[in-house]
Amino acid sequence: MSADRPARPESRPGSVAARPGAPTAVGVVARLRAAGCVFAEDEARLLLAAAEDAGALEALVARRVGGEPLERVLGWAEFCGLRIAVEPGVFVPRRRTELLVTEARRGWHAGAVVVDLCCGSGAVGAALAAAVAPLELHAVDVDPAAVRCARRNLAGRGHVYTGDLLAPLPERLRGRVDVVIANAPYVPTDALALLPPEARLYEPRAALDGGPDGLDVLRRVVTKAPRWLSPGGRVLVETSERQAPAVVAAMEAAHLRARVVRDEDLGGLVVAGRGE
Repeated sequence: MSADRPARPESRPGSVAARPGAPTAVGVVARLRAAGCVFAEDEARLLLAAAEDAGALEALVARRVGGEPLERVLGWAEFCGLRIAVEPGVFVPRRRTELLVTEARRGWHAGAVVVDLCCGSGAVGAALAAAVAPLELHAVDVDPAAVRCARRNLAGRGHVYTGDLLAPLPERLRGRVDVVIANAPYVPTDALALLPPEARLYEPRAALDGGPDGLDVLRRVVTKAPRWLSPGGRVLVETSERQAPAVVAAMEAAHLRARVVRDEDLGGLVVAGRGE
């Protein structure tokens, strides 16, 4: 998964000062700015909207000023226009990962079978289920906390499994999967210490650490996925600009036709492979 800091949830229209108790709102903005929050006014709107009373607001602001990620304080993150529940210890979806959703939707057909590996909160699957119907969605993560969160976000829209990559999938899916998606960890181990504190201190290491060159998990995805694909099925993985050539080479070695897709606005990069 990506090394950047979590995307900020979008604030709702209106001014902080327009809410009842404006002096308190102004004070919240000042405290957030003093703590180094770049988007202090936007964050203040969200915290004010989430608080039921002054005591609850103080508790939320104290957590945020203390360095806790905004998404964890709120309990949700914005992703593809959806509010995705985010529980403690679960990777927060990044805006750049919306490119995976865009690519997965290309050439869609009714009843497509989609497998979301390293699903984390289930954000990618939730966005696909909301945008494209019908589909058969299967999501997998090795972390029980992530699986619990994904089941919450995908309730009634997909199956969620605990396990290592494709291992827990039912055998009936072999040769039937139209799209395998993976936002696997791809931060090189030595770079973990350079991550923003919001990621380094509050997100699970297993969701970030991709091994010495960051590609340990991605190589396994690319090697294992083709045997599950339907004819012409696709494998879509998020990675970095520096790592893209190695991922392309791995896909070609797995007999997948690979291409690199970039979105400058999102800051995202996806390597897309297609089977024969």
